[in-house]
Amino acid sequence: MKTLLAVAGLALALAQPAAAEGLETYLTFDKSTPPGNLAIGPDGRMFMSVHEFYGPELRVVEVFDDGTTKPYPTEDWARAPREDGDGLNGVLGLRADRDGILWMLDGQGPNQTGRIVAWNTRTEQLDRIYYIGAPAARPTSFLNDLAVDREHGAVYISDTGDGENSALIVVDLETGRARRVLEGSEFTIPEDTPMVIDGREILLGGNPAKIGVNPITIDPTNTWVYFAPMTAASMYRVRTKDLLNEALSDDELVQRVERYGDKPISDGSTVDTAGNVYITAMTDNAIGVTKADGSYEVLFQSDDGLPWPDGFAIGADGYVYATINELHRSPVLNGGEDASLGTYKIVRFPALDEAVSGR
Repeated sequence: MKTLLAVAGLALALAQPAAAEGLETYLTFDKSTPPGNLAIGPDGRMFMSVHEFYGPELRVVEVFDDGTTKPYPTEDWARAPREDGDGLNGVLGLRADRDGILWMLDGQGPNQTGRIVAWNTRTEQLDRIYYIGAPAARPTSFLNDLAVDREHGAVYISDTGDGENSALIVVDLETGRARRVLEGSEFTIPEDTPMVIDGREILLGGNPAKIGVNPITIDPTNTWVYFAPMTAASMYRVRTKDLLNEALSDDELVQRVERYGDKPISDGSTVDTAGNVYITAMTDNAIGVTKADGSYEVLFQSDDGLPWPDGFAIGADGYVYATINELHRSPVLNGGEDASLGTYKIVRFPALDEAVSGR
C-alpha cells in the first residue's frame, strides 16, 4: 500500500524536528474483526475491542504481531454474558495502564446500565468490576470511552447519552462510587453541525447523527482531562483536581473548564507530553492534531486509506497507533445495511513529541 504522507506545514516541521513523516499500515484484519478501540500494555501486548456496530461475536481480542487474534480475556469472557455473569455486553473504551491492568468499558446489558471490567494482564485474573448505575448513569446512557487516572484512583468516562444529557462520569476506584458531572453543558452536548462523510449525511436511528461527548484522554502527568463532543469544533480540558472535587457545584465546575483549541468532528483522542492532542477526524478521512497553541492541523489524510479512523493507543515504542473501521458504512450508521469494504486495520506513526503509554 502506498505510504501516506503527512500534511504538515514548514513551521511545524521546523518546530518539531521529530514530527511524523509518514503513516504506516501496521496490521490489517478481515471482515470478521472490525476494530473498535486499542490498548497497549507496558510489555507491548496489544488488545482491541471489536466494534459492536457490526454485531460481532467477539467483544475483545488480543492482537499479535502477525495480525492474528484470540478472544480475550478468555473464550467465555470475550463473548456475550452468561448466567454466571462472565462475558462482555459490548466494549468500546479500552485502556491498559502501566501496571498491566486492562480497563474495559462494558456497555449496557440485561439489568445493568454499564460497568468497567478491570483485568490483570500479568496474572490473567479478574481484578475488579465497577458497576455504573443510577444516578450516575441514565436509561439513555451510552458509555463510550474512558481515561484512567491511577495516581488519583479515578476513571473518567464519556457518556454520549442522547445529546441533551451528555455528561462525564467520574468513578472512584477505591469505593466504586460514580458521579455524573457537566451534564447537558456546552462542553458535552453536540453542536448543530451535520456529519457528512463522502458526500452523505450520516444518520443514527433515522435522525441526523449529532453526537455528544465522546473523545476523552488524560495527560501523562494526570493533571488534565481532555474531552469534547464528537460533533463539535472545540476541544476542552479540565483539571483532574476539579473533577475530583465534590465540593464544587455544577456551576463552579463549569467555570473550571477551558477551551483548549480547534478540532473538526472527531471520534478518538490521545495526548503526548507536549500537549499535542491527536484527533481521529473521520469526516475528513484524516488524523490530525490540536496543538498547545489552540490551532488544529491535519497530519494524514486519505479518502480511501483512512475511512473512519476511530481510536488511539500509545505504545511503549513512542508510536501512536490508530484503528480504521469504516464505521459510517456499518449497519447502525447506514440504514441497517453493511456496506463496508473491509478496510479494517491499525495504522501507526511516530508521535510529534515524547509520548507515554497508557493514554
